Amino acid sequence: MAILVTGGAGYIGSHTVAELLKRGEEVVVIDNLLTGHREALLGGKLYEGDLRDKELLAKLFSENEIDAVIHFAASSLVGESMTDPVKYYDNNVYGTLCLLEAIQKAGVTKIVFSSTAATYGEPEKVPIEETDRTEPANVYGETKLTMERMMAWFDKVLGIKYVALRYFNAAGAHESGKIGEDHRPESHLIPLVLQTALKQRTNIAIFGEDYPTEDGTCVRDYIHVSDLADAHVRAVTYLRSGSASNIFNLGNGLGFSVKQVIETAKKVTGLEIPVVIQERRAGDPAVLVASSDKARTILGWNPQHADIEDIIQSAWNWHSANPQGYGEN
Repeated sequence: MAILVTGGAGYIGSHTVAELLKRGEEVVVIDNLLTGHREALLGGKLYEGDLRDKELLAKLFSENEIDAVIHFAASSLVGESMTDPVKYYDNNVYGTLCLLEAIQKAGVTKIVFSSTAATYGEPEKVPIEETDRTEPANVYGETKLTMERMMAWFDKVLGIKYVALRYFNAAGAHESGKIGEDHRPESHLIPLVLQTALKQRTNIAIFGEDYPTEDGTCVRDYIHVSDLADAHVRAVTYLRSGSASNIFNLGNGLGFSVKQVIETAKKVTGLEIPVVIQERRAGDPAVLVASSDKARTILGWNPQHADIEDIIQSAWNWHSANPQGYGEN
């Protein structure tokens, strides 16, 4: 029996494929390679195409014995979602509907879903717990919450069990150095800081230094991508054991400010990283930190890379060895 990984050539997807292969699982991947990279796949059987291609999905399920699905495929740029909501509802929501339809027809009853902390919107309290209010502040978060709600109804009506993993800021790279983070355009802080160290950018912008935090800059919860991969595999094991559908936060429970990230990157790289202070961005909460107690207790998940220096060091190993990322596909 195989595990289907949608969006498996993407950043978190490729690390999860690597973890599945390490554990001896048979892996099938579907990815349209618009944002993913063929070179990021360390194995598995790749179907190049889109989730909205129902014929391709039917072919995939007919040609493979799929036991469970891990669903990453989605558009994920917050800013873009606020200028092109049609793309986000079409790709994220309709794409997921096509997947759930194919799963139901194939008789598959287990799906692990890549959700996001953006489902919470402005947090009521810190650390954020799974029972806190979900009120997304952007279209991206709203589409992910809609996908969660779809899965809840597919469970209630059709018995398809799901785990939604709401995670915070994915960062770092695989210990082998073979795969890492290569988004185009890049929007995540750590790779942007490391690109600045490599002189691919003239500076890194800090958006606001007057927040009610220790150094005035936003605080975020960074979680190593390999720890995220481990959680997805544990979630599959949880569903295979016959457990009920569930939602889990994934984070370190530790917050690091923008300035702390930059200073740590300077230490790791030994290079200058010029900084420019700009105005606050609308909708940026001062602090976003997760409570992952539920995942630790129920999934037995325990992040192995909680230290921000370790996370940035692994990212630097990848970026310094692959300054152009995976190159042109």
